[in-house]
Amino acid sequence: MDIAFRNKTLKKIFNSEKELRKKFGLEKTRLIIRRMAVLRASPVLAEVPHTKPERRHELSGKGSDQFAVDLKHPYRLIFEPDHNPLPRKDDGGLDLTQITAIKIFGVEDYH
Repeated sequence: MDIAFRNKTLKKIFNSEKELRKKFGLEKTRLIIRRMAVLRASPVLAEVPHTKPERRHELSGKGSDQFAVDLKHPYRLIFEPDHNPLPRKDDGGLDLTQITAIKIFGVEDYH
């Protein structure tokens, strides 16, 4: 899957293990690297596991059309499809089998 970043600062952090460690600590950095590897290796979003440990899930409310994968509770890696227009199914939901690019928004505790 193609991966972009919300801004240049985030791109710089996510493209450097040293910067990730500085920002998130060693344990979260290891999990971020693993989740990023899974995201990159998946040709479409539908192939990112929705079971643990990744637990890909769609956000609701203000995070509509955004997704997350688990890191260490309560932290999640937040991203959204990077398509214009977004691929939709007939029922209006996102077609995860057509999402081939995402944009990373960051690591959050959204609870």
